[in-house]
Amino acid sequence: MMKYCKSNKKLGFSLIETLVASAIFVFIAVGIYSGFVNILKIINIIRTKEIMTDVASEQFEIARNLPYQEVGTVGGIPAGVLSQNTEVVKDGKTFDIDFMVRNVDDPFDGTFDGTPKDLSPADMKLIEVTVSCSSCDSSLSSISFTTKVAPKNLETASTNGALVIKVFDALGLPVSGATVSIVNNSTSPTIDLTDVTDVNGVLTIVDAPPSVDGYQITVSKDGYSTDRTYAVGETANPNPIKPNITVVIQQISQISFTIDKVSEINFTVANNLCVATSSFNFDMRGDKLIGTDPSVYKYLQSLTTNSSGTLSLSDVEWDAYTMSITDTTDDIIGTNPFFPLSLSINPDTEHNIKIFTAPKNGRRLLVAVLDSVTGLPATNVTVTLTNSGGYSSTIKTDQEFLNQTDWSGGSGQADFSDSTKYFDSDTGIDSTASGSVSLANTAGVYFTSGYLTSSTFDTGAASDFKEIIWEPAIQPTETGSTSAQVQIATNNDNSTWDFVGPDGTSSTYYDSPNQVISAVHNGDRYLRYRLYLYTLDTLYTPTVSDISFRYTSSCIPPGQVSFSSLSLGTYTVSVSKSGYTSVSEDVEITSDWTRKEITISL
Repeated sequence: MMKYCKSNKKLGFSLIETLVASAIFVFIAVGIYSGFVNILKIINIIRTKEIMTDVASEQFEIARNLPYQEVGTVGGIPAGVLSQNTEVVKDGKTFDIDFMVRNVDDPFDGTFDGTPKDLSPADMKLIEVTVSCSSCDSSLSSISFTTKVAPKNLETASTNGALVIKVFDALGLPVSGATVSIVNNSTSPTIDLTDVTDVNGVLTIVDAPPSVDGYQITVSKDGYSTDRTYAVGETANPNPIKPNITVVIQQISQISFTIDKVSEINFTVANNLCVATSSFNFDMRGDKLIGTDPSVYKYLQSLTTNSSGTLSLSDVEWDAYTMSITDTTDDIIGTNPFFPLSLSINPDTEHNIKIFTAPKNGRRLLVAVLDSVTGLPATNVTVTLTNSGGYSSTIKTDQEFLNQTDWSGGSGQADFSDSTKYFDSDTGIDSTASGSVSLANTAGVYFTSGYLTSSTFDTGAASDFKEIIWEPAIQPTETGSTSAQVQIATNNDNSTWDFVGPDGTSSTYYDSPNQVISAVHNGDRYLRYRLYLYTLDTLYTPTVSDISFRYTSSCIPPGQVSFSSLSLGTYTVSVSKSGYTSVSEDVEITSDWTRKEITISL
């Protein structure tokens, strides 16, 4: 007997198939939903545009039904009953309405400035209505409509004048779309209107009421400087160069303004260790005048840096500016880029200026050295300042000193804050004498050797180390030819100290002053030195009274050096560099801060 087996296996979808199908469905559904949302958005925009058009039409009908003499704006030219700015609510939305009404001089019967001359140039009126919706979709732009209305009667001779305003940029090219504000409180009714210049940078106001020195005009544009007129006799500016405008019956009053894109100046003020100079005070003054007798400058500001030593000015008009220091704590010891505390600013430019400062220390002379060929600050120049009283000091441009002259404060100081202390030493060193360090002495006999490790010097930035110098250069012959030696350690983490000599290894030493420092240290910020003293005769000791390190960094003003604690009188500045002709010039120190610029040539 045969038996048949019935399979219980059922057909269906695997998990992967289900996930793929779901993903496809979601993708299609999202696309359909996004499309639907966009369609609704477009429909809403079209609907809003229709409402804006209806609003504009309603405003036109209001204007057309006014008596001709009332077609104008409140505070405008021509004067009338229409508000320059108003709002209406339609379909739950608030719409802003801007009315502009201007007299039009039709050339059919001549123009106010042509031949034949039209003595009644206000032939008709142009009405412009602009409708916008700030609360609507951001992609919805405003719409504008214009129309003209004319009087029923024939013209009569005008009792008003014309006002022509021209706006140019720094190159003398017309500025279109400049905003012109016209205010006159001496007419009846008073005038307070705003309009823009045309493609030729001109705004013409036909049939302006006569007024003597009554029209105050201000010209501006987004991202541009501002120019304006001023009332005569004001306390701050009694004799303005550009006084308010006079309009005479049947005459043309014309005035020009100059505006251009504003620039940006970013000041960073710090000392030669890159430490910010906060609350640094200075004045900045432009050359442009808005008044004379006395001189009234368009830009004159007292400025102060913030706690980070920075100050940003974002609306600086093109001009030549002069800085004067009013700070009572710090002096300027240089700038980068190089400028003699005056700078010319062109339109639409950005300037990053670094000012280097140092604490005030008597009268100071800043010497700036220029290369005649490149016009740039001259590097590695030796500058010597002397006077007849025996003063003499020499500094190299682009180089700074790390220096220690006293160790009597003792050991235990990690960072160089107290100039009389150091990090550590062994028992062979005596640092108790103010102004020198030597070998320790017991019962009249000196130790044969000893060492001293300095605290950490911080240059403030990545630096290139140039030269090591110490005094005295010559030690007692009994101590040996290399009785004073130095090794140097530098890093950028203020923790890794590997002391090395001139070949960059720990097996060599700087054994005489005025040696070039190994290039392995270049690019590091922190420095320590280790001073080794030896003697071949224990009755004698080497002594070091001064140790210095020359270095350069981005915190040092290029091509500039300064001398402080000077007396009043005449000094001689001598400048020399290999391959260049040496220069010597006298400078008079008559104030607390003096700047001298010297140019060197090949």
